[in-house]
Amino acid sequence: MARKKNRKVTRYPFFLHINVGMLFFAFMIVYVVICVVIYFNKKHIVGYEVMEGSLSSNNIYEAVALRSEKIVTTDKSGYINYFATEGQRVAVGNLVYTVDESGDLLDYLKSQGSEQAELTDDDLSELRTQIVSYSSSFKPTEFSSVYDFKNSLDGTVQKLASASVLQNIQSLNSGGSTAQSINYCYSPDTGIVLYSIDGYEELTLNDMTADLLDSSKYEKNQLISNTLMGQGDGAFKIATDETWSIVIKENDLEKVQSLAEREYVKVRFLKNQDESWGKVSYYTNDAGDTFVAFTFTNSMITFAKDRFLNVELITEEEKGLKIPNSAIAEKSFYVVPKEYVVKGSNNNYGVLRDKYDESGNETSEFVEVELYNETEDSYYIDDVSLRSGDIVIKMDSQDRFTISQKDTLIGVYNINKGYADFRQISILYQNDEYAIVKSNTTYGLSVYDYIVLEASTVENEQPSANLDTSSEN
Repeated sequence: MARKKNRKVTRYPFFLHINVGMLFFAFMIVYVVICVVIYFNKKHIVGYEVMEGSLSSNNIYEAVALRSEKIVTTDKSGYINYFATEGQRVAVGNLVYTVDESGDLLDYLKSQGSEQAELTDDDLSELRTQIVSYSSSFKPTEFSSVYDFKNSLDGTVQKLASASVLQNIQSLNSGGSTAQSINYCYSPDTGIVLYSIDGYEELTLNDMTADLLDSSKYEKNQLISNTLMGQGDGAFKIATDETWSIVIKENDLEKVQSLAEREYVKVRFLKNQDESWGKVSYYTNDAGDTFVAFTFTNSMITFAKDRFLNVELITEEEKGLKIPNSAIAEKSFYVVPKEYVVKGSNNNYGVLRDKYDESGNETSEFVEVELYNETEDSYYIDDVSLRSGDIVIKMDSQDRFTISQKDTLIGVYNINKGYADFRQISILYQNDEYAIVKSNTTYGLSVYDYIVLEASTVENEQPSANLDTSSEN
């Protein structure tokens, strides 16, 4: 008999082998996932350190300058040569220009080799001193001073050159015909000499139009030496009054009214950063355009050669504690008469709240409260300890007051103590990003306090466990 094969399979007992390391690793993964989920679902509150600062509400405009300008015409025809320095003051009777009726003067000077002015050693020394003086005081951060130096140097060169040419003219006084054709013209008034004519000389605020304030449409006639002029042509103009104005266009009537109510506004001239106070006036023309003028009684000579100026109106400049607008919040508080608020044994404030014990007997309890603001006869109290409808008792009296009236305060959340505590603020000035508030007020902020950067992320007295007070400035 063939032997039968034994095909019986014996099952061995199954043992569960638990790897402690793998179990710990799995636990850590679960823990990390939970922490990440909690982190992204948690309100992240960023702190902001309060610092002192200032805000200025500035408005930049292109303005047109209006002055008392008088055009002086020539009563002779011929070639004109200027001798007074443009932008400088002249007195009555000072020589301003000459008119060469024959046109032979330039030819004569060329024949004598005098068409170019020769500077003496003293003249060169004057120029050298001026250049060295400016070079030693130059600051790269004040580059605009280069233009002032250029104008000053141009004036000096013109003065020296004119004096040299004048000497050559006077050398012709030997009785020649060339000398007899030269007419000397003097200033009829005291003022600032200007060698350009642009049609703005007699304009006032009431004459302004939008086109006159458009510098791209501005044209002027620059008056140059050795130019042929006819009788009655404008030879130069003279600014006779130190009082002058700048005019801007502003169709925002609320802003215009605000400027007018100030009466005087500080104006910064961007050309050289000078500042001056201008008296405000305004005019609206038939086209509906409103123009605002700022009138000054000084500095006219500084800008005498400028018809258009870029200016900045400094309408606000408040100093205090600078905080971001995102930190500002509004919160409602109960308004309680001062006579119902008492001071406890630990100098803490509270109220006596009416209540009934288990036997139904009327009694009272001291409820500590925090004050957030006060008026002449009331305190502002948070709604954490009190509820609407609570009855408080006046000390040593049977008078009762029911908690119900509320009012809103503007403030920020202070986190110096590790929790969000509302603090009232008094805003001095505010722009689109920041506000300037009073410092060291009774219920307000002090410098170096920490506040919540985003007020919408926190509630009053939120505990420190929920705060992520990483600081931002």
